[in-house]
Amino acid sequence: MVGAGKISGQYLDTVARLDALRLTAVTDLDPARAKEAAGKAGAEVAGSVAELVARDDVDAVLNLTIPAVHAEVALAAIAAGKHVYGEKPLATTRAEAAAVLAAARTAGVRVGSAPDTVLGTGTQTARKAVDDGLIGTPVAATAFMTTAGHEAWHPDPEFYYRPGGGPLLDMGPYYLSALVHLLGPVVRVTGAAATPRAEREIGSGPRAGQRFPVEVDTHVTGVLQHAGGALSTLIMSFDIHAAHLPRIEVHGTAGSLGVPDPNGFEGPVELFTAGSWQPLPVSAGYRGAGRGTGLADLAAAVADDRPHLASADVAEHVLDVMLTLLDAAHESRSLPVASSCERPAPVPLTG
Repeated sequence: MVGAGKISGQYLDTVARLDALRLTAVTDLDPARAKEAAGKAGAEVAGSVAELVARDDVDAVLNLTIPAVHAEVALAAIAAGKHVYGEKPLATTRAEAAAVLAAARTAGVRVGSAPDTVLGTGTQTARKAVDDGLIGTPVAATAFMTTAGHEAWHPDPEFYYRPGGGPLLDMGPYYLSALVHLLGPVVRVTGAAATPRAEREIGSGPRAGQRFPVEVDTHVTGVLQHAGGALSTLIMSFDIHAAHLPRIEVHGTAGSLGVPDPNGFEGPVELFTAGSWQPLPVSAGYRGAGRGTGLADLAAAVADDRPHLASADVAEHVLDVMLTLLDAAHESRSLPVASSCERPAPVPLTG
């Protein structure tokens, strides 16, 4: 594991209960954090990324670094012949993402990417409802992520407001990956964006009260045209204090579907037909999943010689959609999305 920051705790919890995974080594820019994480998992501390990827007891590298170095760490792991599973986004630029995938193909190793939340029972039960025709032909979807900003709770929030951050690249992968699972790839986008505040203030931790500059768009809205014709309306914002907006809804010719928060693995799925909303029973996805389920699936896919579900192809397409949406916002026009991907295979009810 490279990076032992805030998100690493959730991965450690998941890895500890999955037989397919064993954490062997940890490295972090802060040696104390690496030591603490390694101690929890009975792992060793590696002094550097180069040292970690060279180890014989490392088959795959879990990349939990900040987005700006996702590609750098992935390429180092691939060069050492290791599989890679990384936090979202896959990279911060199209060129970096393409370089990672090209290097992996040459080396014959796998690359997986968060979010794996889409493999849980929430998104997958909703996806099965769509596939089973319960709402008819999908016509539209909405996806809303609204918060006042991560600086309220994160003690070191600056990276969220630097290139590679912002609400779209930070939280967009959860929502866009869910939309790709539900409705397929995106072919065209229209967008608008704004940066209402030039500075933010850290709200917790030892640096509370310190101010820092904002270098990215903090409110992004757009319309996405999916290959099947459905239109998704998207809002990703670090500038909204409170809202009653749903996380994701999908609307079809015969009904509507309420989809739970894609930042989580579970949650209620509701179907509207015949004049009322009714909960749907859990019918698909990994039960009891957590962050790291995608890495476990990658390990199983290597053993079974099948495609892994939290794939870099989807992550690359999602990154391209987000970057194209920002380009469209800055250019005040509609733009085609150059990339595409296969709609991921559904996940049967497991566990």
